[in-house]
Amino acid sequence: MADLDIANNRGATKYPRKVQAMRVLWEYLGQPLFHCIPRPMFPIRAALLRAFGARIGRNVNIHPNVRIEMPWNLEIGDWSAIGDSAFIYSLGQITIGKRATISHRAHLCAGTHDYRDPALPLLRPPITIGDQVWVCAEAFIGPNVSIGEGAVVGAAAVVMKNVAAWDVMSGNPAIVVKKRILQSDSAPRTEAAPLSQPAGQ
Repeated sequence: MADLDIANNRGATKYPRKVQAMRVLWEYLGQPLFHCIPRPMFPIRAALLRAFGARIGRNVNIHPNVRIEMPWNLEIGDWSAIGDSAFIYSLGQITIGKRATISHRAHLCAGTHDYRDPALPLLRPPITIGDQVWVCAEAFIGPNVSIGEGAVVGAAAVVMKNVAAWDVMSGNPAIVVKKRILQSDSAPRTEAAPLSQPAGQ
C-alpha cells in the first residue's frame, strides 16, 4: 500500500498569487477590523464583507466573532443571520438563502481533500443553504451539501448528504426526524414545545 505524499501536498500551489494576497489582506487587516466593529453595527460589517467581494443582501445580521475564511466565496440573501462564533469555511462557494439562520458555533465546511490520492489534493466543493433554513448551534455542514428550503439542522448534527426541503434533521450522522410545518397566521395557536426541541437544540 502506498504512503501518503505529504511533501507533495505541502509543496502544491493551491491558489493563484492574487488569491493568496487577498487571503493575507483579509486575515491580517479585514478580519481583525471585522471583529472590532461593535456588535450592533451589522450594516458596517456587511459593507466590509462586500468590500472583500462577498455578496450580502439587505438586513443581514452577522455577529462580530464569526470567522469567515474567504468572503469573496460567500453569498447571503436578505434578512439572514449568522450567530456568535460560527465558522464559515468558504474555500469553495457558500450560498445562504433569504431569511436563513446559522446559529452560534455552527460550521459550514466548503473544503476537503481527496483521501484517495496520496498527495491529498485540496478540493473546494460548494455548500448551498436554502431560504428559511435554520442551522442550529454547533451543527456541521459538510462540503458539496445542499440544504433545501425551510429545513432545520438540529444542534450538533452532522450533515454530509443533501437535505430535502422542510425536513428536520438530528444526530450524527443526521437523519430526518420529522417535517417542519410553519403555523399560519389563521391557525389556532396552542401551547407548543420550543422550536429547539425537535431539532435537538
